[in-house]
Amino acid sequence: DADLWLLNSCTVKNPAEDHFRNTISRAQKDDKKVVVAGCVPQGQPRAKYLKGLSVIGVQQIDRVVEVVEETLKGHNVRLFGQKKNHGKKLGGAKLDLPKIRKNPLIEIIAINTGCLNQCTYCKTKHARGELGSYPPEEIVSRARQSFEEGVVEIWLTSEDTGAYGKDIGVTLPELLWQLVEVIPEGCMLRVGMTNPPYILEHLEEMAKVLSHPRVYAFLHVPVQAASDSVLMDMRREYCLADFKQVVDFLRERVPGVTIATDVICGFPTETPEDFEETLRLVEEYQFPSLFINQFFPRPGTPAAKMQRVPPQEVKRRTKAISELFQSYRPYDHKVGEIHNVLVTEESHDKKFYVAHNKYYDQVLVPKDEKLLGKMVTVEITSTGKHYLMGRLLSDHVTKVAIATPLPKGTVSGVQEVPDNTTVPTQTLSKSTWFQTTLQYQHKPCPNPHGS
Repeated sequence: DADLWLLNSCTVKNPAEDHFRNTISRAQKDDKKVVVAGCVPQGQPRAKYLKGLSVIGVQQIDRVVEVVEETLKGHNVRLFGQKKNHGKKLGGAKLDLPKIRKNPLIEIIAINTGCLNQCTYCKTKHARGELGSYPPEEIVSRARQSFEEGVVEIWLTSEDTGAYGKDIGVTLPELLWQLVEVIPEGCMLRVGMTNPPYILEHLEEMAKVLSHPRVYAFLHVPVQAASDSVLMDMRREYCLADFKQVVDFLRERVPGVTIATDVICGFPTETPEDFEETLRLVEEYQFPSLFINQFFPRPGTPAAKMQRVPPQEVKRRTKAISELFQSYRPYDHKVGEIHNVLVTEESHDKKFYVAHNKYYDQVLVPKDEKLLGKMVTVEITSTGKHYLMGRLLSDHVTKVAIATPLPKGTVSGVQEVPDNTTVPTQTLSKSTWFQTTLQYQHKPCPNPHGS
């Protein structure tokens, strides 16, 4: 019944863009107004299938209401500009904008956008551009506000958290120590993906941060390939020895730390011998979390011009590394262990609640509403490939939130007053105030990609 479809997009892989294009076609067949956003239109604004559509650039999401209203009036609006201060790129839209959390217990904070790399296969750089970091005080302020709204867990995200602050003279560990100071007892912080080159500079401090009781001992460090020649062709700016140094150092200094990684199968210059090196790396380290991707040539990238590995060979390699990953069980040794876990969400099959221990292992616990948002103590009774099963050791639960979580669907950053009007918790610009009141009047548009 919607008058307008607001469609977000991802440009990392061809299937995601294909789905985006097909969704636009479906909307147009149903005679819907369409506004598109995300990396696809930002990276290729002249694409034929985007002709005549309104567009919200990746740094213009704070103007979504303006674009939607104008599109409903029949106007075509395209906003692609970057936010700058004295000519310097900013992180993007303000972090204190009103928002509706997908999970009222979890706050996701972008600490920077863009990156410093020039990977030959990556299209995201075309859309996100150069590094733009948010000032630490803005990130800390958003975290503090989130905890005051009942959040118990914060995720820091970006294209590369390790590069945070290089453009503004701050380091990632400096930001993390400031955040630790405002995290309530029992609440947790998860650090997002970081590429090896930049985290190498901060290994000593990162080990200390990841050892802190209010920070998950978890880090996502993509390797992509174990062959130095392939890494060079990808322009990843590190070698296998650098990646191993990161993993070995953190495993030694932070016992039990979880390191997740990514691999790309079938990069154009990857030989069978190169691929065997990647298999050996996975065999040696047995990563508990491994994201396996097939190479997709993204238009406009240097890798798209390279001669491709035959599709059947790419499938063979993907199958081989998937079978290797499935051959080991990373959690069996934890059966019988006692863990404190923070319960934050419902399992996909809706039969359990999902909790995480210090190492960000996924622990399934009974689906009892009194557990949600609480810290509980469990004994690990069994394990699967991707989870641990936890048995409650007592009926005692520890409340960690310092406030009652907002009801699902409630706008963050806004308070209700007796006459039922909405009042921002802090001074907002006129456009932001309009956005806030509009969000109360209309249900939020679903994100077709679930991100």
